[in-house]
Amino acid sequence: MWKSKETFASFSVNDLRKAKEFYTKILALKVDEENMGLSLHLPGGGRLFVYSKDDHQPATFTVLNFVVDDIEDAVKELIDRGVRLERYEGIPTDEKGILRGRSKNQGPDIAWFKDPAGNTLSIIGGGS
Repeated sequence: MWKSKETFASFSVNDLRKAKEFYTKILALKVDEENMGLSLHLPGGGRLFVYSKDDHQPATFTVLNFVVDDIEDAVKELIDRGVRLERYEGIPTDEKGILRGRSKNQGPDIAWFKDPAGNTLSIIGGGS
């Protein structure tokens, strides 16, 4: 019977040094350098492997979501750290860059941003 002993996700970046700086200093994650890339320790115990790829192309979808208790505070803190929130045509966000799904009973409150390699990340309001 096939049985996996561990699982983790991965995605590429074009510059491991910039990725390490972003994920440690901006997102405050614990990051270990490994032979072929970076191991990001995620809240809740998960792990994500980030590897360098010369012909890296940013993903066309959200590769990593961070659930936060207070999306207002999280957005402010990210902006204060120099992160620019993404705005997408056809997706109505407020002046802070947050899609307000909860108030319309259409999913969570969510805001998107990119890592230095152009991969899309999000913060999702999970508070009450």
